[in-house]
Amino acid sequence: MSVSGHYPQRIVSLAAEGPEILELLGAFDRLVGVSGFARRPEKVRDLPKVGGFATPDLERVLALEPDLVITASDIQADAATYLIKRGIPVLALNPHSLEDVWRNLLLVGGVVGRQAEAQAAVERLQGELAAIRDARPLPRRVRVFFEEWPEPLVSGIGWVSDVIEYLGGEDIFRDLHERRTAPERVVTREEVARRAPEVIIASWCGRKARLDEIRARPEWQEVPAVRGGHVYEVPSDIVLQAGPSLLEGARQIHALLWRAAAEEPTTGG
Repeated sequence: MSVSGHYPQRIVSLAAEGPEILELLGAFDRLVGVSGFARRPEKVRDLPKVGGFATPDLERVLALEPDLVITASDIQADAATYLIKRGIPVLALNPHSLEDVWRNLLLVGGVVGRQAEAQAAVERLQGELAAIRDARPLPRRVRVFFEEWPEPLVSGIGWVSDVIEYLGGEDIFRDLHERRTAPERVVTREEVARRAPEVIIASWCGRKARLDEIRARPEWQEVPAVRGGHVYEVPSDIVLQAGPSLLEGARQIHALLWRAAAEEPTTGG
C-alpha cells in the first residue's frame, strides 16, 4: 500500500540525527533539507543545509516547502514555535534518556508510516548494545567522568550516563543524569576530583576535545584517570546525537572502559 498522500513526503530535519534515523527506516528519500551538523549517512552532504543546530535559517526551511520539520532539544523550541505559527507540522523530539532514544525511533517511524521498520530497528539496536556488553564483560566497574563541555564544565546527558552504566561503568555524576538541560548538569573541577574518576571521556559538542588541556588542569593532577593515562575523546557525532550511530559510540566507550578495568585500580593522592 502506498504511503503517498498519507504521510509526510517533504521533510526537513533540524535534528542532526534525523537523516540517520530516516535512512534506517527506509525514508531518507523524503528529506529535502538538513541541519548543517548532520554528518550521517554520507549522502546527507548532497542535501540543502538550513543552518546550525541553535541557529537554523527558518526562511530557508520555509522555502523548501516541507510538510514536516523534525526538531531536537529545547534549544530549538523557538524555531519550532516559529514554524508552527506558519502552519508547518513539527515533530519536536527532546530525548534525554536511552529509553527516549528508542521511543523516538518508534515515534518517527509512526509519523512517516514505517512502524514495522522502526520496531525491528529498535529491537536490532538493543540487541547490538547487549552484544557489546556481553561479548566482553568488564572485569570490574570503573568510575567514569563524561565531559560534554569544558567551560562551564558539563557532565554527560542522560542517555550517555545510561550507556556507561549499561556497559558496566559507573558514571560519577549519575545523580545528575535525570537533569534535562546542560545548565542543570554543570559541575566543578573540584567536585570531579573529589569523585576520583578512573576514566575521563571528553565529547565536546561540535568541537574537537583538547585532551592535553584536560590533562593539564591543576585540580586534576591527582585524579586517577589523569595519573593512569585514561583520558580519551569520543567524537560527539557518535555519542551526543540520539540516533543509530550511538551504537558506534557505545563500542568505543566500552573499549575504553575495558582498557581501564583490566588494570589495577589507580587511587588519587
